[in-house]
Amino acid sequence: MNRSHIAIIGAPLDLGAGRRGVDMGPSAMRVANINKRIAALGYEIEDLGNVPVEQPESLPEGPRHAKYLPQIAATCQRLAVMVEQAAEEDKAPLMLGGDHSIAIGSVAGMARHFRKKKKRLGLLWIDAHADMNTPQTSPSGNVHGMPLACCIGLGPEELTKLLGFSPKVHPRNVALVGLRDVDILERPHVRGSGVRAFTMRDIDERGLRAVMEQALGIVTDGTAGFHASLDMDYVDPQYAPGVGTPVRGGATYREAHLAMEMICDAGQMVSMDVVEVNPVIDEVNRTADLAVELVMSALGKKIL
Repeated sequence: MNRSHIAIIGAPLDLGAGRRGVDMGPSAMRVANINKRIAALGYEIEDLGNVPVEQPESLPEGPRHAKYLPQIAATCQRLAVMVEQAAEEDKAPLMLGGDHSIAIGSVAGMARHFRKKKKRLGLLWIDAHADMNTPQTSPSGNVHGMPLACCIGLGPEELTKLLGFSPKVHPRNVALVGLRDVDILERPHVRGSGVRAFTMRDIDERGLRAVMEQALGIVTDGTAGFHASLDMDYVDPQYAPGVGTPVRGGATYREAHLAMEMICDAGQMVSMDVVEVNPVIDEVNRTADLAVELVMSALGKKIL
């Protein structure tokens, strides 16, 4: 990152997911010593704790096509304010999820920070899933399948117009890497949105280096920097079993690190979130440990 001070923000939200457990992701990454390990790279770390999140046991599920929508919107609003404030204080926000719906708040906060300066934010979305459903297309009604759509202005107004403006990022500055599981009704959103999606077939045929070079070119074209949103299900379950929605055929251990190393080399990442770590189905916290390793590679850890 181009800032020496990192603000860590936990977002223990699992209201957007169909499987419980990702609310413990921030704790799992802290147990894996994320603060000390990043500090060892030379950064000054400030852990701002966790954004307040309501618990599903005490809440009605709400609308079937967008479950817990008001509560998720409230959490994302609180997170967006924390992220924007950290950025205003010249700190680089690093969010620990939680399910992927937290990225609606992360991106909103960073987008408004740059909007005040009349600048644009790029968005690098690294994920097995497109996350571009809307309540009308979602087969489950789980909001963690909708955040990228919300960031580009598609979806419920409670999320798309967070902080009072939409879209948060222009589709031409959004790249989606690692895609391999897309819902049938979601596909037209991906194809027609203007977002550039790179599937695992693209990676197989062209190699990760070529894909990442093109993706980074998209998210930095005319922007003030980019937000990186890493869903740990981008990595194959062989290496990252403890994720919210595992899908076979993902990135290898080295491919995952190469993507992060290339993000670091680009020198224009301004914020990051790491999501969908689920310790409930993990093996001795190794997915959280890998998540911390990948964050460190994105922040500058090198082999030599």
